[in-house]
Amino acid sequence: MTEGAEDRPARVVVADDQTVVREGIVMLLGLLPGIEVVGAAGDGFEAVRLVAELAPDVVLMDLRMPRCDGVEATRRIRAEHPGTQVVVLTTYADDDSLFPALRAGARGYLTKDAGGDEIVRAVRSVLSGDAGLSPSIQRRLLERLSGPEPQPAVETEAPDGLTTRETEVLLLIAEGLSNQEIARRLHVSTATVKTHINNLFAKTGLKDRAQAVRYAYAKGLARPPVG
Repeated sequence: MTEGAEDRPARVVVADDQTVVREGIVMLLGLLPGIEVVGAAGDGFEAVRLVAELAPDVVLMDLRMPRCDGVEATRRIRAEHPGTQVVVLTTYADDDSLFPALRAGARGYLTKDAGGDEIVRAVRSVLSGDAGLSPSIQRRLLERLSGPEPQPAVETEAPDGLTTRETEVLLLIAEGLSNQEIARRLHVSTATVKTHINNLFAKTGLKDRAQAVRYAYAKGLARPPVG
């Protein structure tokens, strides 16, 4: 922040595609000390436009939005308007949401159960050059850093257009892991695992996990247990 900026309210744009949620956040922020809401956007494109027009200090950014999601909007804002910081405010705290947002340039990450004081702290933290992370997100980052090394990407070319992640999920199914166990192994949510399974089933024409195991053996992606 520039000299004396700490004496004025932080100018904030709110970006969320759900009207009721967006209006609720704007109303909450209007009650908080040290924050002035200067604009509200319904998607990432509108958020980028408002940043160009209003030059806010901070954007509170939802992730799952139509047309242009929060990660892409964050990337554009940080590239085109480096004077504006981004704090993610989302329902999702899984790794597939968290790490792309941080890599895109977000300096803060809160879940929507954050209280007003926590939002103010995050906004002030990113404006002073620090990270504005909720305690749960900090724990998640520590778990990721202190956990086992992620499995290397599958080197064999995946059949049927499977992505690397879908192939990893398939191999873990072949190991007999449940959705919850796969989620813990890959540091993602169970919902994300289900999405990967649905995608790989659709691409391969598989109907169930037993067929998935046989498919992994047949394609040479996994080996049947010996004995």
